[in-house]
Amino acid sequence: MNLFTIAKVAVENTAYSFDMLFDYSVPDFLLSSVKPGVRVFLPFGNGAKKRIGIVFSVRKEKEKSPKLKSISGVLDSEPLLTEEMLLTANFVREQTFCTYFDACKQFLPIGYSAKITVYYAADPDYDGEFSDETEKTVYDFLIAKNRYLKDETVLNECKLQKSSDILDKMFVSGKLLRNTESKRRVNDAVLKMVKLKDIESDSQTPKLTKKQENVIKVIEEFKTLSVNELCYYAGVTATVVTGLESKGVLETYDREVYRSVKMQASDKSNGEIKLSLEQNAAFEGLKKLYNSDKAEGALLFGVTGSGKTQVYLKLIDETINTGRGVIVMIPEISLTPQIISLFYNRYPDNVAVFHSALSLGERLDEWKRVKRGEAKIAVGTRSAVFAPFDDIGLIIIDEEQEHTYKSEMTPRYGAKDVAAYRVGKHKGLLLLSSATPSFDSFTKAQTGVYSLFTLKNRFGNAVLPSVEAVDTTYSSDMATDNISKRLADALQENFENGKQSILLLNRRGYNTFAVCSECSTVATCPNCSISLTYHIKNGRLMCHYCGYSVPFTKKCSNCGNDTLNFKGSGTQKLEEQLAKIVPSAKVLRMDADTTSSRYSYEEKFNAFANKEYDILIGTQMVAKGLDFPDVTLVGVLSIDQMLYNDDYKSMERAFDLITQVVGRCGRGNLPGKAFIQTDFVQNEIIDYAKSQDYESFYNVELPLRRQLIYPPFCDICEIGFSGESESLTMKSALKFLNDLKSLHSEKYSEQNVIVLGPAVPKIAKINGKYRVRIIVKCKNTKRMREMISILLKEFLKNNKQISAFADMNPEDIV
Repeated sequence: MNLFTIAKVAVENTAYSFDMLFDYSVPDFLLSSVKPGVRVFLPFGNGAKKRIGIVFSVRKEKEKSPKLKSISGVLDSEPLLTEEMLLTANFVREQTFCTYFDACKQFLPIGYSAKITVYYAADPDYDGEFSDETEKTVYDFLIAKNRYLKDETVLNECKLQKSSDILDKMFVSGKLLRNTESKRRVNDAVLKMVKLKDIESDSQTPKLTKKQENVIKVIEEFKTLSVNELCYYAGVTATVVTGLESKGVLETYDREVYRSVKMQASDKSNGEIKLSLEQNAAFEGLKKLYNSDKAEGALLFGVTGSGKTQVYLKLIDETINTGRGVIVMIPEISLTPQIISLFYNRYPDNVAVFHSALSLGERLDEWKRVKRGEAKIAVGTRSAVFAPFDDIGLIIIDEEQEHTYKSEMTPRYGAKDVAAYRVGKHKGLLLLSSATPSFDSFTKAQTGVYSLFTLKNRFGNAVLPSVEAVDTTYSSDMATDNISKRLADALQENFENGKQSILLLNRRGYNTFAVCSECSTVATCPNCSISLTYHIKNGRLMCHYCGYSVPFTKKCSNCGNDTLNFKGSGTQKLEEQLAKIVPSAKVLRMDADTTSSRYSYEEKFNAFANKEYDILIGTQMVAKGLDFPDVTLVGVLSIDQMLYNDDYKSMERAFDLITQVVGRCGRGNLPGKAFIQTDFVQNEIIDYAKSQDYESFYNVELPLRRQLIYPPFCDICEIGFSGESESLTMKSALKFLNDLKSLHSEKYSEQNVIVLGPAVPKIAKINGKYRVRIIVKCKNTKRMREMISILLKEFLKNNKQISAFADMNPEDIV
């Protein structure tokens, strides 16, 4: 009995409303190539357009549906995704309400994506009718050309729209022939190599010039070398090598090489790590968990500067000695220079880097090094959780409380959730590390879901800095609108003592908004519900959401008077003020405006570490994870807005930011001093942060969360809607709410839910789209996600003007 081979395939560019694993027939000539985890190209839809897919599974069937389409070709010689990666992709899809293909894409570097180019030619044997004159025109054009042409060329020459599907229809109806070619977005890096060619003994030796003879001698000495190296050592140009190749004396070939990631080596952690008794107790406990025969999770909770990094470096040593892979995640690209240089120095040639600041070629090569087993440690930001290890022993998430571990774009995955799933499949250890853990993680540690290891003391001779809250209520106490007299004096004194300082102001730009003194109109973005920020470097008002900008003018757009004035201040203005307060000090500013170039983080942090600057100012990118021994003074300039934000996490975030930035000083042998400027010096959150008393803060905040039913006592699902019509967007959200109520009462009444909204978020419009959202307090169960998925698919299927998404446990619901 003949059996037919059927593959289940995730296909690119499918809408979530009808996404599934599609069945495709596997032709006989591809039976040995089509395997789970390989990419294929195949016809899709009514026009049978070529798309790329990823095979999830292959099975045998006794019968095959006559309507079943066949896979056209295979793009990979070996599977790119393992069974565990396919299972993880399915987990991501189910958790985040995305398509199968979008979930799979997370495991592949951007440069690995392929472009399908389609060529058409007229079928000379076609003798049927044409449905209209356009088809006849296309056919006659291709008959005259008598060769395959790109689809876009045919459409252009026949003056047809690029979106036309006439070529696909003519292929399906037998009028045209079609050929398909795939090409990667980024190719492998290769080096042109040269070697002597084997010449048969009876062959006549060609006549060589002196330069060519010298080239032969160099090759005989070195055996194999690149063309560039050969030209250098032989003192010739490439034309001499080309001449020898044409005479059949030597041959050239391509050898794949890696594009190296630029990184400065560190002088730290190269030798044996010596742990304190407290650190060693944590390490031994973690080592025991790692050696368990099941998946484990742990939280390493320690004050800033307590040596958490040394503990997990020792744990990494244990892991790579057993031959297993390690993933280390850090929350910000700004932290990568210090941490990656540390890893490069300790584990030379064994570290691969994963973050968005790399070029496409570098990302591709780092991915290949892990995939081929040439690097056992992947270090990077959120995307590193998808590093293609075949065997994962340890995943470390440093500063685990950070919001950047949650993706805000499709798929909206949480890196901690994905890490826990992958560790579970590999029976490895998930280690979360922080001085200010998220409430979710600390609660799991308190209830035994995670093992808890605590470091209460700073490492070595370092002690926690003394912290002073400075009252900024009265202008008479201020040197400028940003800096108090108390802090100004401390900055001058610290500079005179040859020490460094860090100032945190979590607002970039020069002035935060411009308002008319006559009619009180604020200059706002026409595309977003947000005020424009003045940037003095380019003299423009800019929107930090959509990028809109206009030259600054004093003329008010509402009343027409020249009465537009600046209000508020950002990092650009702070930089200007420091030049007056500490005129001799060299100031380094770091924010999104100064760190846009590829290696800006490395260059700026290295310059500060080398004491080329005296004061570092910036947004929250300067607040966490950095280690500069000569920093003995820190100033937090504006924390009140975060303290009294209307997000349920506002207190947690304020405590975290204060604690972390204060922890940047006094990390060496010298004592540190920190100033927190606020109008609310009696706020208990500031008191807890000053003493780095996380547990007291947690015990005060947790009952409020329980009373109001917020995480960790529930999960939150946000359903967001956006559209160009304000009224239609709200109307669509109300329709979704009614459908939710109906479906819940009919089939999912066992799911306890609290529904808030629909409501307009604080920023009602972004990039020309009005926004509405529904908040559902629930438990993140399979049944709950199933209900939301049904509603979302039905909504997207029937609404073309309004877009919608569902996000489980978003970081921000303001």
